[in-house]
Amino acid sequence: MMNQRLFSSALYGILTILVLVIVASLISSTILKFTSLQEGSFTWALLGFSFLAVLCGGFIAGGRSGQKGWLAGALTAVLYTFVIFLVQFLGFNEGFDLQQWLVHSGYVLAAMLGGIFGVNVRGESY
Repeated sequence: MMNQRLFSSALYGILTILVLVIVASLISSTILKFTSLQEGSFTWALLGFSFLAVLCGGFIAGGRSGQKGWLAGALTAVLYTFVIFLVQFLGFNEGFDLQQWLVHSGYVLAAMLGGIFGVNVRGESY
């Protein structure tokens, strides 16, 4: 029962991450289209937003699981990394390089932290 709850909460976390990332992509592409800004000026902002999105996904996963938020957050980030890897490998025929492995390791830590916060904020009224 706990495994099913943990997995379903991780799926909610991934859904949250994907929605936030799609919204950020639409906003940033609109800004790039209608202004004179270049992609290079958005790199750090998008990376920061990605960490924020993964933190929020871990928060949702931890809150929905009710316990072991670090595990729910870690599972969320690992599944998200797997989805990104599949898109990159199957769509572009490229694997992860060292920089991407480091970023995705940071995602796991951020989602674990979000999961811990999610469990603690949830309380008993959820």
